[in-house]
Amino acid sequence: MTQDNILANSLQLPNGATIKNRFYKAAMSENFASKDHKPTQSLITLYETWANGGAGLVVTGNVMIDRKALGEPGNVVVEDETNLDMLKKWATAGTKNGTHLWMQLNHPGKQSPKTVSIQPLAPSAIPLTGNLKNLFNQPRALTESEIKDIITRFGTAAKIAKKAGFTGVQIHAAHGYLINQFLSPYHNQRTDQWGGSIENRMRFLVEIYYAIRNQVGDNFPIGLKLNSADFQRGGFTEEESMQVLQKTSEIGIDLIEISGGNYENPKMFIADASDRTKKREAYFLDYAAKARQLISVPLVVTGGFKSEEGMTEAIASGAIDMVGIGKAFTLVPDLPNQIFQGKYNTVQIQPIRTGVKWVDSKAAMLEIGWYEQQLERISKGKRPNPDYSVWLSLIKYFMANGFSAFQKRRG
Repeated sequence: MTQDNILANSLQLPNGATIKNRFYKAAMSENFASKDHKPTQSLITLYETWANGGAGLVVTGNVMIDRKALGEPGNVVVEDETNLDMLKKWATAGTKNGTHLWMQLNHPGKQSPKTVSIQPLAPSAIPLTGNLKNLFNQPRALTESEIKDIITRFGTAAKIAKKAGFTGVQIHAAHGYLINQFLSPYHNQRTDQWGGSIENRMRFLVEIYYAIRNQVGDNFPIGLKLNSADFQRGGFTEEESMQVLQKTSEIGIDLIEISGGNYENPKMFIADASDRTKKREAYFLDYAAKARQLISVPLVVTGGFKSEEGMTEAIASGAIDMVGIGKAFTLVPDLPNQIFQGKYNTVQIQPIRTGVKWVDSKAAMLEIGWYEQQLERISKGKRPNPDYSVWLSLIKYFMANGFSAFQKRRG
């Protein structure tokens, strides 16, 4: 297939910014920051590879806005301009060939492991559940002043990202992190202006958006990553998600990425086995089709795309405007160029499992760890190794981190 196919079409965002094609490299956990949370040469090489590989828009892995609130030890933290020179080098590498590079801004809330957080903060003092609950300490409920400080931090980090040369930012409001915790009636049981009704529970997200917009201006893209639902009893529902979509669309969000689940129920790592999903390839296309009836803001679905046919069909359907790709970009960093040059063979993505029940119960961690090692290869100028053994991956982590390896992999 040649450059005249639908995936090569440019996309204009509501604020006037133009993305050169419909390929969206979704955020993945790199864990490449230095011990004091600075960007490194590994990030520069990795993102230059994706920019050279033909992606239209590349989103970074988690960049935290507070060094006291980490999702994992290797997170980059942006609180001030201390590391501006390295941020500029990262941005320069990731924006080659007209590629957009957006910094994903995040706060983990209670999803901050024991290894990095003695007492994490959350909307309410409700502990995590599920297979991973023992990896996290009991959270403390945020005070009003702490909530306002976090909102300000998001704005500050976005201002620095723009100054460094990133072409946009993404607010991470999915996957059980702090903003998603505020949106969820299960995790947010506050009785003040930040809890209760969906209007109150989305207030934290809305105020973060305004804090960022006030710092970066009207012409700088602000994206949003939002769950279609938490898939958790008593949690954030699809109906509530649609209300958040409408509100954020009204106030000026430029691009919305749809995902789902959290680390108590990790839908973002586990494929939907429904017949319709198998037929349409991607996980959240049905939700996107409903959302398209409500909003005109460009939409991205991440999760499941592998074949050129599936990507083309999704864009042609009108349900989404960009195809969000994570794992496939890890195994085929130049996937867009291969498609445009007619050289792409559909990547085969298999679940990362050992066959040992106890180990495989940490499936989300196995997936993140294995794919992080593929990213590490790319960051060293090597090609990915799709045949790399999951057991060797585990051994490598145990050698480096002991049995705390499972506790350190957050995405």
